[in-house]
Amino acid sequence: MAFSITHQIGALAGTPVTSEMSNGASGEATAAVNAAVLRKSPASTLRCRVQRTDGVDALSPPLSPCRSPVLGGIRPDLSVACQAFATEVAAPTEVKEYKEGGERGKGKGVPVYVMMPLDSVTMGNTVNRRKAMNASLQALKSAGVEGIMMDVWWGLVERESPGSYNWGGYTELLEMAKKHGLKVQAVMSFHQCGGNVGDSVTIPLPKWVVEEIDKDPDLAYTDQWGRRNYEYISLGCDNLPVLKGRTPVQCYADFMRAFKENFKHLLGDTIVEIQVGMGPAGELRYPSYPEQNGTWKFPGIGAFQCFDKYMLSSLKAAAEAFGKPEWGVTGPTDAGSYNNWPEDTPFFRKDGGGWNSTYGEFFLSWYSQMLLAHGERILTAATSTFENTGVKISVKIAGIHWHYGHRSHAPELTAGYYNTRFRDGYLPIAQMLARHGAIFNFTCIEMRDHEQPQDALCAPEKLVRQVALATHKAQVPLAGENALPRYDESAHGQILQASSFIGEGDSEETEMCAFTYLRMNPHLFEAENWRRFVAFVKKMKEGKNPDKCWEQLEREAEHFVHVTQPLVQEAAVALMH
Repeated sequence: MAFSITHQIGALAGTPVTSEMSNGASGEATAAVNAAVLRKSPASTLRCRVQRTDGVDALSPPLSPCRSPVLGGIRPDLSVACQAFATEVAAPTEVKEYKEGGERGKGKGVPVYVMMPLDSVTMGNTVNRRKAMNASLQALKSAGVEGIMMDVWWGLVERESPGSYNWGGYTELLEMAKKHGLKVQAVMSFHQCGGNVGDSVTIPLPKWVVEEIDKDPDLAYTDQWGRRNYEYISLGCDNLPVLKGRTPVQCYADFMRAFKENFKHLLGDTIVEIQVGMGPAGELRYPSYPEQNGTWKFPGIGAFQCFDKYMLSSLKAAAEAFGKPEWGVTGPTDAGSYNNWPEDTPFFRKDGGGWNSTYGEFFLSWYSQMLLAHGERILTAATSTFENTGVKISVKIAGIHWHYGHRSHAPELTAGYYNTRFRDGYLPIAQMLARHGAIFNFTCIEMRDHEQPQDALCAPEKLVRQVALATHKAQVPLAGENALPRYDESAHGQILQASSFIGEGDSEETEMCAFTYLRMNPHLFEAENWRRFVAFVKKMKEGKNPDKCWEQLEREAEHFVHVTQPLVQEAAVALMH
């Protein structure tokens, strides 16, 4: 053929594709990552074993899969309500202006933002725990935090009827941030809250959207067993007028325009970044590993989400155009279930697996390109809406680190990231973001390889290095988040280490443009955790090559904590009564 399968599927999905790495370049991606992105700390050595090695010869698409026993357990939810200060705290320290993404050099430092509680705005559209919120923002500002990140929930603002927006609680919360001199990363949260790691509250999609999904269940992502997922509307109907005469993308665009009009006086000054939600948990991915109702447990491989009629219609058209109409009848049915491991399945097993066949390349190219095309559509709406407002646009990508050491990278594939031992799945995403001048926001920055279960071939550090290389190559600013709440110095040290890296051909380190800390809650304000956090913020602002020595920064943090500790204790006692 004149063009590779990747190019053909990209054309069918309406998204330009750059095929930087091919299946033939065996091991090339891994070698490039290890050679080109060098950390100053020694790389961790994986001591891994594959739990299951029995394979099946059949390739996809065969019969339905069998299930294996559930492995692992659900990670604990540490997202809880916001703790507060009830009295004044020390005077705010001076903080740096929001960095322009992509700056290079040594010692510039990385600004730290703190993620607000998921329920910062109530179902009644008011600020939750107003007094506590106000005092906590004072504390964050005094500790040198650059700003806060808040979810602006579609399910709250446009809950009752289409085109009717209630910004009540957000108006007050944003004014509070402005009053305290904190900058804001506003997340356009077009997904349901509830059912994912760390979700402590439930905020469904708008009522009228849920009503439409109830009428037409194929508007929801669907797996091969017919399970419907209400977290986010299926991207298969992005351009179809299925929501009371509007397409989903039109609904997202109208919401963003309404936000801009309502808060235009804060854009570029208080509101410095708009993170555009593109899937479950606000991430650009398919809902392949839902925790709700125990469907998925870490470290299962997840399941493909392409069995609603809209996705299957697109798959059918792609298969016919490719000259293999039989491949368009259904998605892979030999890819196991949510809690299988790669070697349990014919599709994902390392030797002779369907993922590495011609059919596998066709399907995975289509599946991943549908996700990229979805990102293109929403980014086009976002960039046109917020053009010339002074805000940055960002997109969050999930840090799927389990089974990363396996050849097929099964959990990444089911989520829509076509990343394998032989292919770089993050470079196309970075290139898509580059076309729109957007920031690549990545999670799991706090994790170390050796902390994760090695029989599941987890490798978060290696994954972060691969993503750093992809953003460096695409010239896209990289921002980070911790995937799970962490308060220990080990995690803080890992974040500091990962906040800058040396890219291919560079003599100086490239720093992240920002880091967002998950999340503001009672644990953060516990005396020892608060001491560590204050020191962490100071170190991040100084960068890896600080003007001050670490000991001086530690002393400053200790002094700050000493001054504010009685106030913290007083507030804690007050909140208990």
